[in-house]
Amino acid sequence: MRVLVAEDEKPMANAIGEGLRDNGLAVDVVYDGAVALERCGYTAYDVVVLDRGLPQVHGDEVCRTLVSAQPATRILLLTAASGVVDRVAGLELGADDYLPKPFAFSELLARVRSLGRRSRPAVPPVLERAGIALDPARHLVVRSDRPVTLTKKEFTVLEELLRADGTVVSAEHLLETAWDENVNPFSNTVRVTMSSLRRKLGTPAAIETVSGVGYRIP
Repeated sequence: MRVLVAEDEKPMANAIGEGLRDNGLAVDVVYDGAVALERCGYTAYDVVVLDRGLPQVHGDEVCRTLVSAQPATRILLLTAASGVVDRVAGLELGADDYLPKPFAFSELLARVRSLGRRSRPAVPPVLERAGIALDPARHLVVRSDRPVTLTKKEFTVLEELLRADGTVVSAEHLLETAWDENVNPFSNTVRVTMSSLRRKLGTPAAIETVSGVGYRIP
């Protein structure tokens, strides 16, 4: 899941970003509305965690723009105003959810995950192909009745390959979904992760490299 955190209180924004990354999400963090709109112009986010009181471009205007331009992106509004009128006003902007400050991080995480599930097409509870079974809800992978222990990145990469249902997934797509903006797009990160994933999945080889295009599980 790809998440953008737009919050002008830098310590809070960074703490939210780190917390979401620690829970396996790919997260970018910005501190004003203008940069938030710029990032959303070239990155398809599943969820935007959006503070209403952003500088440069107000959070309300960012929300209106995203609702119009990127209807598949889910928006979680953050605000210090917690009254019913404020919540209603936020939802009437087109936001999908509303969380007043202060909040427990566990609740924010649960809401982001819930919104992320709504931003994607429904998938089977367990993804299966080539003798591999991946259960996203329980974070479990089994191949030919053998449990496979994966890192968070390896799990996300495998999930993307299984979701593709035999079609090719590019390295660029994997970088966008499993990592955040801090990864070097010219590094061998995907290749190294793929090598480790293949080793853990064992034989026969399940992941095929399509030269110059990407990867697939045929």
